[in-house]
Amino acid sequence: MQYFSHVYFRFLLAGTLLIAGVATTQAQQNKTYPPSAFPDRLILGYKGDPATSQAVNWRTDSTVTGAVAAIHEADPSPDFPAKARIVQAATHKVVIEGKTAHYHEANFGDLKPSTQYVYRVGDGKSWSEWFHFKTASDKPEPVSFLYFGDAQNDIRSLWSRAVRGAFANMPKANLMIHAGDLINNSNADYQWGEWFEAGGWINGMVPNLATPGNHEYYRDAQRNLFVSMHWKPQFALPENGPEGLAETAYYIDYQGIRFISLDSQAAILDSTTMKKQAAWFEQITTGNPNRWTIVVHHHPIYSTKNGRDNDEWRATMEPLYKKHKVDIVLQGHDHTYGRGLNIPIGQSRKKPDGPIYVVSVSGPKMYDIGLQNWMDRAASNTQLYQAITVDQNKLAFKAFTVNGDLYDAFDLNKDKNGVNTLVELSNTLKMKERLDLPANYLKTFKDEELKEYNRRYQEYKKRKGIK
Repeated sequence: MQYFSHVYFRFLLAGTLLIAGVATTQAQQNKTYPPSAFPDRLILGYKGDPATSQAVNWRTDSTVTGAVAAIHEADPSPDFPAKARIVQAATHKVVIEGKTAHYHEANFGDLKPSTQYVYRVGDGKSWSEWFHFKTASDKPEPVSFLYFGDAQNDIRSLWSRAVRGAFANMPKANLMIHAGDLINNSNADYQWGEWFEAGGWINGMVPNLATPGNHEYYRDAQRNLFVSMHWKPQFALPENGPEGLAETAYYIDYQGIRFISLDSQAAILDSTTMKKQAAWFEQITTGNPNRWTIVVHHHPIYSTKNGRDNDEWRATMEPLYKKHKVDIVLQGHDHTYGRGLNIPIGQSRKKPDGPIYVVSVSGPKMYDIGLQNWMDRAASNTQLYQAITVDQNKLAFKAFTVNGDLYDAFDLNKDKNGVNTLVELSNTLKMKERLDLPANYLKTFKDEELKEYNRRYQEYKKRKGIK
């Protein structure tokens, strides 16, 4: 973050919080998303078993005090509304920027596995449109999901093409996963308004699992650390994590996969919280009955940028990832793309002894890339999204640019003993690696910085056999 020319900062390092904001135009500063009696910011999530339950959140103004949701098994006939089951929602009053809004959450229970449902939300008079969703299976079956790195800035204008392009690419995705820094300023309502506008009705059709980043956190006047005032009211996430980290650290089992969200920001700023999360992680991965384990957190174990490694986080978590056979770790924070694993140069990478690590960025804010030795595929100055499909024996990973071009791909094959084999597919792609520096770095880098980048670039090309 320290190299982005349009950013102003308050750095509170060495155990304190980084808060950053992007300079905005007057029009952006004045842009608001006021609530009304009509439901908005509707989004699916989970509070329980995804095979038998589904949660939904939405927002209204403070005049709505009796919010409800209606649900029925999906029916091609338009006659179902009269037979829909009514579910009472829980309402939470939130005051942000001096304005009051009501956030509502309904949890649909007693659902049938592998069944399509239709639902809407409202107050009995003002209703949303009807949306469809499908419950998870109660046994292992193939899963497809979308993964996004940081959205953060210019969300409405530029991140929207990432989330909409991703849905167009994989319209039958079971889940969408966000690896932190969904917005830039934790409590800025207009930024969350842009995030929900960008995703639009997709959020009402595909459940979201979100993990907080550093930009989702803030400190109050007494320097106490809190996740965004929007976070818990607007997302329905499991509350099965460590004490004090409800809906930021959690896990969910979905058709043979255990998805685990870790709150890296809270951990990095407090060693006690880091130890608490590590102990919890050990607990939920010991005896894990799922064949696949996927971890999501914001700060990378291995950074894509020089000088941004999170050494204590790595030293604490990577041994646990190896011990408990985590398959892949999905991350953000560094605003470039890198994919690889922790195996020394010169050794075969076909049999990973730990997880595949991915760092990605879906929004427009870009850093310079470090071209580190752990990376097998990299990208600079490129917005991407990832489409991942997992069945019993294979994890198929694809990264796409927001243009829809396939940029990276690999398969992770799992044998009957749970041993993974990496099948590298990036060397079969037509698209060359995009490694040019963002334009603002070319303007602001000193000669010695450009020289150092060129040196790393040549070393990376040599290691990869790129001419």
